[in-house]
Amino acid sequence: MNGVTIAAVVLILFAIVFSAVYIIFKVGVKEWLKWAVATAESLLGGETGQLKLRYVYDMAVERFPALKWIVPFKVFAAWVDEALAWLNEQVQNNPAIKAYVQPIAKGLDNQYSRLVIK
Repeated sequence: MNGVTIAAVVLILFAIVFSAVYIIFKVGVKEWLKWAVATAESLLGGETGQLKLRYVYDMAVERFPALKWIVPFKVFAAWVDEALAWLNEQVQNNPAIKAYVQPIAKGLDNQYSRLVIK
């Protein structure tokens, strides 16, 4: 084998490994985002979309530090939109989830609201 062939094989292997890691990372982050958007909704309530997006992004970067280098913010925002669509479906069909995400939205005192909203 010559140098070009070896370089090509190394690049192909790198691409395969990178793609596999990215897919696994993406699936893990997207599942975690379901919890994160529910938490943000519970803490910040309705009509605070950009604030919740920033809050979820900050939590995600803390949990997955490589995220800020691997995933562009616009892609991350699209993933959050997918998680929100899932959450909206769950709220419609699951009273326990609805109760979890609506404490502040209903005007009820929430132990965390004093930490976030001061």
